[in-house]
Amino acid sequence: MQFTATQIADLLNGQVEGDANITITKLSKIEEGVHGSISFLSNPHYIQYLYNTQASVVIINKDFTLTAPVAATLIRVENAGNAFTQLLEMYNEVKLNKKGISKLSFIAESATIGSDIYAGEFSFVGENAIIGNHVKIYPQVYIGDNAVIGDNTTIFAGVKIYSETNIGKNCIIHSGTVIGSDGFRFTPENDNKKVPQIGNVVIEDDVEIGANCAIDRATLGSTILRKGVKFDNLIHIAHNVEIGENTYFAAHGVVAGSTKIGKNCMFSGQVGIVGHLSIADNTIITAQSGISKSITKKGEVYMGSPAFDANKYRKAYIHFRNLDSLVQRVDKIEKLQKETELKEN
Repeated sequence: MQFTATQIADLLNGQVEGDANITITKLSKIEEGVHGSISFLSNPHYIQYLYNTQASVVIINKDFTLTAPVAATLIRVENAGNAFTQLLEMYNEVKLNKKGISKLSFIAESATIGSDIYAGEFSFVGENAIIGNHVKIYPQVYIGDNAVIGDNTTIFAGVKIYSETNIGKNCIIHSGTVIGSDGFRFTPENDNKKVPQIGNVVIEDDVEIGANCAIDRATLGSTILRKGVKFDNLIHIAHNVEIGENTYFAAHGVVAGSTKIGKNCMFSGQVGIVGHLSIADNTIITAQSGISKSITKKGEVYMGSPAFDANKYRKAYIHFRNLDSLVQRVDKIEKLQKETELKEN
């Protein structure tokens, strides 16, 4: 892609200072700018880089006052951070605007395919699958029989979607993720036989799932990710779990079977939740916490393993850190007491 400073200013409703015809072909951080790139300045801590950056164009706020000459062409806007975010969105949209069905892809004759889709090399769409409009299926994606993929959903390379999975509109599934694999259920009392997993996975609209996640199908019924759920990389969701709307999971989160999580929750990295629990709306769990019982009050913050109220945990942690000195004090007291008893006897 190649644009002039004037074209970018028009897109951002900005004003050009410098060479209006200079062209850019890439985006960069201001401290790592190179010729032909465009960057931005919104954080005061980076002002120093404006005067020596090698970027060809820099977006700055309208009210920013220069204190020295600047080699780069400037584009002045109301809010440089927001303008650059807008530019990133446009750049990403153009970069990911793939179309056409590769001759090396396979789509079953019984599948229903929407308009204007992209299917990359060695992608596979199974029997009776339904693919919506403007769906992007990158190379080596597997979509099983009877799966449903909603409009405008993007499935990146190497994703595996098992049969009967239902994915909504405007979803993003990143590489390596597996959706619909069997839940982990066996019967130790019956020769450790596997319990058949005949349910499915339902993912509602506007969900984003990071790379290398695993979302198991239900034993019966559905494992459900409600509208607006966002997953980081390496999240595992077990059978029959339900994740409420707009809940966020950072990396390495694990939710065991049949747990129900409410709306607008936020879970930091490496949080583990045992099975058959209920987590109330707006719950926040800090990193590396282990949840072993249901949380029934909305808006609580938990930390630790096993986790409990974060404020109480922080107070208790002061005593955790002092345990060694407390033990030494107790030992000293016991020793003095014994010496006193011996003297008295």
